[in-house]
Amino acid sequence: MKPAKKPLLKNLSALVLLSCAGLAFIPPKKHITIYLAGDSTMADKRVSAYPETGWGTRFNNFFDSTVTIVNRAQNGRSTRTFVTDGFWKQIADKMQADDYVLIQFGHNDEVPTKAAATTETEFKKNLETYVDEVRQKNAIPVLLTPVARRSFDANGVEQDTHKRYAELVREAAAEKKVMLVDMDKESMELLQKFGPERSKYLYNQLKPGENPNYPNGKTDNTHFSELGARKMAEIVLADLRKLSPELNSRVVTSNWGVK
Repeated sequence: MKPAKKPLLKNLSALVLLSCAGLAFIPPKKHITIYLAGDSTMADKRVSAYPETGWGTRFNNFFDSTVTIVNRAQNGRSTRTFVTDGFWKQIADKMQADDYVLIQFGHNDEVPTKAAATTETEFKKNLETYVDEVRQKNAIPVLLTPVARRSFDANGVEQDTHKRYAELVREAAAEKKVMLVDMDKESMELLQKFGPERSKYLYNQLKPGENPNYPNGKTDNTHFSELGARKMAEIVLADLRKLSPELNSRVVTSNWGVK
């Protein structure tokens, strides 16, 4: 009776070998690019601006070798001037199917006295145009509300300095059925957790003589320190991991304490 089992064992062995062979030929993940389109809160900085840091700079550290981060964010730009100054074209001409484009504006759009300002109608229309152009390339758009400025009232409550323009981003995301990272809301929550004094460490705030780039010191409640940039990038990453299982599979969890 025992010899009768040999064909069965041979068949099982063959199945195991075939399975192993199949695993060996699993195709590698397609390389993708994550493009960042935004303003100074996201942008890479010149050495002369250090320690001011855009959160996009710290976004490089989270992904494996199948992902390239291309940060095209620029100081002072709005949804309109990012296009008219040619920076959007640098993304639109190169993005390919399955790439991601993270779009975050509002800081400069919402200030009427700035040359880059846009009306509420123009701002929302520009966001929708970005989304449409990304989708035309079969790439994946992600809208982000503008990240919070540090602004506490007398009672130590962080104020929403982007209320209307952040809401316009939320409306555009809902109407166009786009992934949304609500940076305005989540960064406000982070600032409230840190409180009026400790939150200063998240922004580019320096005492006179503390850094040679700012000999007279600096009080900046808009742009981030290295720590602040890291914390904001972590917010974006955490949301993207929930929104996109595909991106989540490319995160290097051993880097920078990411879990």
